[in-house]
Amino acid sequence: MGHTDNETWLYTISSKRRLIDLNFKEIWRYRDLLILFVKRDIVTVYKQTILGPLWYVIQPLFTSVIFTLVFNNLGNIATGTVPNFLFNLAGITAWNYFNNCLSGTSDTFKKNQNIFGKVYFPRVIMPMSVTISNLLKLFIQLGIFIGFYIYYLGIGASVQPNANLFLFPVYILMMALMGLGLGMILSSMTTKYRDMTIVISFGVQLLMYMSAVPYPLSEARLKFPKAVAVLVEYNPLTQIIEGFRYMLLDTGSFSWFGFVYTLIVSILLFLIGIIIFNRTEKSFIDTV
Repeated sequence: MGHTDNETWLYTISSKRRLIDLNFKEIWRYRDLLILFVKRDIVTVYKQTILGPLWYVIQPLFTSVIFTLVFNNLGNIATGTVPNFLFNLAGITAWNYFNNCLSGTSDTFKKNQNIFGKVYFPRVIMPMSVTISNLLKLFIQLGIFIGFYIYYLGIGASVQPNANLFLFPVYILMMALMGLGLGMILSSMTTKYRDMTIVISFGVQLLMYMSAVPYPLSEARLKFPKAVAVLVEYNPLTQIIEGFRYMLLDTGSFSWFGFVYTLIVSILLFLIGIIIFNRTEKSFIDTV
């Protein structure tokens, strides 16, 4: 039988895309694949390790202990009436989710080049699966935080959540959008410049110290040079870390300007990441 011009296709795969193309219908059509990738990310990360998922617990606890010894005990950084360990654990819990989203999506093209070169599916599913799977790690670490929270309440520590706790889902959304957006931008760069992997690893560590993770923003204003203190204060991640502590521990600073500013930056980073990701996926197989 000959090919007819009137033949209609069920799906059309084309390199032509709009500038911002989220294509939720296609993502929904591939939702089973998204769930499969989420399960893969959860199961395979620690599958061949001795302690397995316990690393979800060990890493934030050890980091909190080190921060307490170095920054609070040796560096004399005050955390007010909040116990130093609990203060550090709150910041590290928030930071870890952003960090895991960023590092997990920053090498999307390089890590999945064999799959991308053989079969078609919406490429954005890969970084989305990383962001969703990291929610499990976040909730496990939040469970550890709540356990220590209850312990400190039991021994009479002055800690309590405040009315801003209703913003908790928004803070998680902002961390996810920011980590996903930056990760997609960086993943597009690592396809051509392999050295970016090393730069990203170093840059993320530096970013943590510039985001008020091991110290309160008030200490940065007090002890840092003015120019550095301004950079720390207007770092959107600082606003997230401070807001996270503020709603859970009722300590630190919060402003609606900082909240709205951070939300806008998170959305912009996500949209820019989508644009660059869509442009890169058309030709990445030739450069990866």
